[in-house]
Amino acid sequence: MRQLLLDWGAARPQTLDNFVEGRNAELLSLLHLIAERKASSLDQRFVTLWGDAGAGKSHLLHALASTNHALLLTPQNSSRDFVWSEKTSLYLLDDCDKLAQHRQQAAFSLFNQVRDAGGVMVTTASKPPVHLSLREDLRTRLGWGLVYQVHGLSDEEKIDALSKSAQARGLSLSPGVLPYLLTHSRRDMQSLSAILDALDRYSLETQRPITMPLVRELLQLANAQLT
Repeated sequence: MRQLLLDWGAARPQTLDNFVEGRNAELLSLLHLIAERKASSLDQRFVTLWGDAGAGKSHLLHALASTNHALLLTPQNSSRDFVWSEKTSLYLLDDCDKLAQHRQQAAFSLFNQVRDAGGVMVTTASKPPVHLSLREDLRTRLGWGLVYQVHGLSDEEKIDALSKSAQARGLSLSPGVLPYLLTHSRRDMQSLSAILDALDRYSLETQRPITMPLVRELLQLANAQLT
């Protein structure tokens, strides 16, 4: 039981609906169109998402990957996986700026196949295409389509989102709990939401309210589990 309670990895599935919008309203609307296979109404069928680590780029790509017509690719995939198929209408390439040289060639070929045969391709990177250290033809192709920065949440926005999530589930948090989590745990929303879930379960197991002592105790147990 204790092992389960401390498993931060038991986070909720990554979906477009549980992505905290923040300053990404326009982008999220676009991705909903893509997920619903309405991208034919768009002028561009290629989208590049860029932003800092933890902003939510991979969350968005994994949310799109849950559709049954999508193929998710990462730098760990074999070059043989970068192939167009008539069964796939949505191609998702995560962390394209980390592709090895031979996979960059494969990604460039896939881009051309999607352009010629149909489909949509969404790519993520840490920087805008113009600043990526990729082979020139691939970098140029990525800049052809729509380019969106994924804006991370401010600390105030994270606290507000977590507070609303806690209220929706009837959780009562002592003052200072959420600011403490922001300074003593991983700061991305996926991890913070997972910790909030774990606090809920731990509070129920111990029959104690979610106060600062409980939070410190749970984080200490988690750290001990990892060492």
